[in-house]
Amino acid sequence: MELIGPFSQILPLTNLPLKGALHDEQLLIIEQGGVVTDSGRILAVGDFKALQHQYPDCDVTHITVPSVLLPGFIDCHTHICFDGSRNRDYAMRIAGKSYLEIARAGGGIWDSVTKTRVADQETLMNNTAARANRHLHEGVTTIEVKSGYGLNLEGELNMLRAIQDAASHTKATLIPTCLAAHMRPKDFEGTEEAYLNWIISNLLPVIQSEQLAHRVDIFIEETAFTPGPAKHFLQQAADMGFTATVHADQFSTGGTAVAIASGALSADHLEASDDAAIALLAAADIVAVVLPGASLGLGMHYAPARRLLDAGASVAIASDWNPGSAPMGDLLLQAAVLSAAEKLSTAEVFAALTTRAAKALQLHNIGQLAPGSVADMQAYPCADYRDILYYQGKMKPIRVWKEGERVK
Repeated sequence: MELIGPFSQILPLTNLPLKGALHDEQLLIIEQGGVVTDSGRILAVGDFKALQHQYPDCDVTHITVPSVLLPGFIDCHTHICFDGSRNRDYAMRIAGKSYLEIARAGGGIWDSVTKTRVADQETLMNNTAARANRHLHEGVTTIEVKSGYGLNLEGELNMLRAIQDAASHTKATLIPTCLAAHMRPKDFEGTEEAYLNWIISNLLPVIQSEQLAHRVDIFIEETAFTPGPAKHFLQQAADMGFTATVHADQFSTGGTAVAIASGALSADHLEASDDAAIALLAAADIVAVVLPGASLGLGMHYAPARRLLDAGASVAIASDWNPGSAPMGDLLLQAAVLSAAEKLSTAEVFAALTTRAAKALQLHNIGQLAPGSVADMQAYPCADYRDILYYQGKMKPIRVWKEGERVK
């Protein structure tokens, strides 16, 4: 057993509702607190001196500088397994070229597909592990990682195997998701229905047999897949035992309704969500995942996080780290910028990065500092938790613990 502390403040993020608006007054703040861990789990959280008396035989790690302790962050939507850069796309975008103009010039998702397909598994593994480790040192201890730049049997399996291998080269927890339904590949001769049927019949059985992923995703958009075939695909995947998330309402509406009707765990993006979609999300048992990094990268408006929360929805914030629309990959910076733009309270932001993001991944033992939870923790060099968002992502954690072990 180990007792760690005293921290200037501990924010356990316990007892926060999973849906709706939150106020900072709802945050439990433990002054001069400590955490007792054992075998990667939290045994107790409370006053440091009281814990010293309660656990006299504990090894003690003394925190000697002002520090605020939070649970590790959870990034529930990333594309960090890829090779190559899309800097040409970005230069064209900020010069005023449209999405279609960039795609016609050979850019867009297909550019990343062509580069990732020719990368070997070791390269993809190293790329994924390096990005995961950067995230980990910035306090992100659990990371969802999508495929979707292979779009054929060899390419998708290569990515998912690389993600699986990368898990042994980072202490962060990686949650793989099959996004073979990212777009209909240009070299596939057939309709979108035929391609989705190919995924169901040819790709998902191999993924199941190798246990490479238990989740699927689909991009519902005018440039990707339409609602009818997407709904059929999600139902077939569910019948096979896969859980789902959906790229929904990024540029047009329609994806949210499919996500909810299909029982998806989350609907992600939502920049185009209208009042009807917001009402659906608020009424359903689904997480609305907003991706400010994509808005920053594309130079477009943010998802309506404030309206979603006020309507009663469960809102998580994720980075969407990818080579095209969201290359920055700084989760805290993006959340801080979004909080200023959308007027989100500190409690809403921290919940969106922890407990509500955990719900989007169907994980029940992370995202809060409570007895029985996994000891994923991060400490910031300040005495007041409000400094963390005040510095708009520039302040980074000085210590990170994964399953109770300090990350070097």
